[in-house]
Amino acid sequence: MIEIALTGWSDHDLLTEKQKQKLEDYAKHFPVVEMDTSFYAIPPEKNILSWIEKTPDRFRFFPKAYKAMTLHADYKEDFDSLEDLFKTFKETFNPMIARGKIHSFLFQFPPNFDCSKANVNYLRFVRQEMGQLPVAIEFRHPSWFEEGMADKTLEFLTDQNFINVVVDQPQTPSNSVPFVPQVTNQESAIYRLHGRNYEGWAGESDEYWRDVRTLWDYSDQEIAEIGQTSQELAQQADSVLVVFNNNSGGHAAKNAKSLQKYLGLEFDGLGPMQMDLDLFWAGVNVANIIS
Repeated sequence: MIEIALTGWSDHDLLTEKQKQKLEDYAKHFPVVEMDTSFYAIPPEKNILSWIEKTPDRFRFFPKAYKAMTLHADYKEDFDSLEDLFKTFKETFNPMIARGKIHSFLFQFPPNFDCSKANVNYLRFVRQEMGQLPVAIEFRHPSWFEEGMADKTLEFLTDQNFINVVVDQPQTPSNSVPFVPQVTNQESAIYRLHGRNYEGWAGESDEYWRDVRTLWDYSDQEIAEIGQTSQELAQQADSVLVVFNNNSGGHAAKNAKSLQKYLGLEFDGLGPMQMDLDLFWAGVNVANIIS
């Protein structure tokens, strides 16, 4: 099974019918969404409950771990201990977990999180604190997959029952990992697409880096390549989640729909789309039908 998701539900104008119902509109198109808001702040319970009620039963969330959980920030600003932080985070998402609304949790580590004994031990700590919950690991430091380490990294992720996040991203010297389409969890594979904007990805020191780093519109040929990789991953794992994170220029929704069409995917159990949108995404010219 192959599913498709976008990062967030608020910035995809092509999917939006009503400005105040962006999540509901999003959930008419795709069965999973990556929740990036949880990286910046742990959501209040009222938000969690609201998001559950606004989405179909089959719809699932792919929350990003809070920034202090991936060592992007110091936990001491808000919590007494890391254990306390993890406990709070899990309790916050308990309503979604209980309703089967969680795909997995994304731990995206920073570029300075290299392959060291201390960081390997921290990953063990993550597994200990997250228990049996599905956890996806995305690295940004190349040392995890450099020559002589790739097999060990994949073996470690497998032993810890982590999901290796396969990434499509520019290959910059300091904040990228190579393309490693290997599955480490039989139940799930995740393929996360950041675009291929080398200059934007490399310029972390630039004032407008966050505005351009994922500025990329995948071509038809690139969509075909992504589709083929997705199918290969689906031969290794029970399910594959393809996440489009290339939305600096608003291209994610369009590219995701192109992949859906290329793979011939239909996602049952979602909310009904308006007829004109349904026909638009199917590639049919509504005006010609009416005339």
